[in-house]
Amino acid sequence: MEAGRVLISEEHIARRLREMGEEISRDYQGETLLVVGVLRGAFMVMADLARHITVPVEFDFMAVSSYGMSTKTSGVVRILKDLDAEITDRHVLLVEDIVDSGLTYDYLLRTLRLRGPASIEMATLLMKEGMQQVPVETKYVGFTIGPEFVVGYGLDHQQLYRNLPYIGVLDEHA
Repeated sequence: MEAGRVLISEEHIARRLREMGEEISRDYQGETLLVVGVLRGAFMVMADLARHITVPVEFDFMAVSSYGMSTKTSGVVRILKDLDAEITDRHVLLVEDIVDSGLTYDYLLRTLRLRGPASIEMATLLMKEGMQQVPVETKYVGFTIGPEFVVGYGLDHQQLYRNLPYIGVLDEHA
């Protein structure tokens, strides 16, 4: 199964996640970090990133939806699965696969800040340049990309292509 042209290779992803893990480890030295994966897309990013974080880490997951079966966000964010852990007074790192409109990111931050974490930051593998409909301040960004619809490495189109080891631009004619 192929997605079209390769945008970011498996090797580039691995190297960048290692660098991000080292940066996160420095920033949270002496702390325990709750890493929250935003399902489904972030599961691969979260697993590989966490292997490079050297501070104590706990894991939790949220599931949200803003795309449905489309290649464009609907703008409506729904929480499908909430956190199991309490986050009050904890250092929380949200892990996303991609930030494009920023609407999901903004909604999650506003919702989780109400729960009183000691800190909350976002790590994302991909940031779509110039696509944000709301201001987005993501502390840890793997790669900045253009407006193409991408798949692979956890990102899907109609639930397919998540298993590709690279980021590819979807060939909608295939």
